[in-house]
Amino acid sequence: MGAEIQIRQADGSDLNAVAGLFNQYRIFYGKQNDAAGAARFIGERLTLQDSVIFVAAACREGREALWEAAGFVQLYPSFSSLSMSRLWILNDLYVAKEFRGHGIGRRLLHQAKEHAARSGASGITLSTHPDNLAARRLYESAGYVLDSEFLYYNLSQ
Repeated sequence: MGAEIQIRQADGSDLNAVAGLFNQYRIFYGKQNDAAGAARFIGERLTLQDSVIFVAAACREGREALWEAAGFVQLYPSFSSLSMSRLWILNDLYVAKEFRGHGIGRRLLHQAKEHAARSGASGITLSTHPDNLAARRLYESAGYVLDSEFLYYNLSQ
């Protein structure tokens, strides 16, 4: 696929592109197609600035100035009481199917890592489905370590 890739922090002008990717991401995890809900949710994040979203855009060879949204990563701010420092929760990472296998996910992870360093965070935490072996390989090859110290619980409302 030879393509030029650019990664930048998303803003309001990226709403439709990121919302489309976010909807695909949710479908990947077995959720119902909800383009309007995805647009509303991502629009709120961008407006309220309560998350940081980086979007990867690809310009394919032979397509002058036709940039396509290829993937995104979304980070939520948090804090670690034990280390008394800021950390980021990498909540969402998605690369569109037609762009997979070209290093875009790795580049998005690198951008997240740079953002964490710039913001003085002590690190990034994430979770993924145990069956998502491709994601697990990517995270582990990027230096993420499976937590063996703590058990994580969830309470749904």
